[in-house]
Amino acid sequence: MTQRQLKQACAPTTASLRDVAWVIDRMASSLCMLTDEGNRLAGLLTDGDLRRALLRGATLDDPALPFATRSPQTVPAGSPRALVLDLMRAWRISAVPELDPDGTVVGLHTLSDVVGAEPLPNPAVIMAGGKGTRLGALTRDTPKPLMKVAGRSIIEWIVLNLVGDGIHDIYVSVNHLAEQIEEHLGDGSRLGCTVTYLREDPAKPLGTAGSLTILRELRPDLTDPVVVMNGDLMVEFDTGQLLDYHASSGAQITMAVRSYQHEVPFGVIERDEVGLVTAVTEKPTVSFDINAAVYAVEPATLAFLAAGEPSTMPELVQMCLDRHERVAAWTISSDWIDVGTPKDLARAKGQA
Repeated sequence: MTQRQLKQACAPTTASLRDVAWVIDRMASSLCMLTDEGNRLAGLLTDGDLRRALLRGATLDDPALPFATRSPQTVPAGSPRALVLDLMRAWRISAVPELDPDGTVVGLHTLSDVVGAEPLPNPAVIMAGGKGTRLGALTRDTPKPLMKVAGRSIIEWIVLNLVGDGIHDIYVSVNHLAEQIEEHLGDGSRLGCTVTYLREDPAKPLGTAGSLTILRELRPDLTDPVVVMNGDLMVEFDTGQLLDYHASSGAQITMAVRSYQHEVPFGVIERDEVGLVTAVTEKPTVSFDINAAVYAVEPATLAFLAAGEPSTMPELVQMCLDRHERVAAWTISSDWIDVGTPKDLARAKGQA
């Protein structure tokens, strides 16, 4: 929703029921937000609230605020789409205001926005076959993509983000404890998509790129870029923006990257050509672009992989570079957690 549309979905606290009716009619939505002079949410009226007020004898010229819900369901600014969808389902509501910490309205999520994105023709592959050995005992009996964060498995967060962006054809590579992942996701219908499984030989794991050869065999008709990502990422990104950037770049592979900063815990010196110190910088911070493990891949690139042989996505990128194929980088600016260690899992759960 644009800022102009958001403003049109609001009315002042002095508004009448007639004003609210105009907002609801103008927006073709089911609600109107009442805001104070600082644009803070003071109440919310749905079309049902409006009907009930009139049935109780109110007139269209009566003030709207007394009939409003003063503490409606809201979400904090920047909430992930899957969390918003969960709230809508739990409370059986079709719209949720988004507020910053002081109660200012910064967004409005509607059900059509959350689940009604224009369908994209691109398939997505989620790599979920790893053993997750860095998580130790946590993944001995449970595959890492099924670790719970905010009441939902990591892989469900991933699927819902993809579905919300219009991806409905999803492939999941499985190996370690594959049956649990397949039972958990099923055919994908409850999440609004179709899930097909790329089953590896348990005796020969194929790595993060090797299982794409199974996709190549299943879908020799592929013409649209494939979105590929690890199954242990807590990240929300705009899939459409990634694919648009990939198309404009003319690359065979576009890698999502993220800035990583590291503070050197010592004083760093600079020396001239004869070894004399020219500067001292105390505990400098250095910045790098790191691989965020999300990719857009041209179908032709899959031909570079040897059938049935292990390979990783960084190796596939290097194959492209060795062949002088173009590889692009697209920056993810949202929060990003690679859930690889118990500390990472705790951070994803907000415990660290």
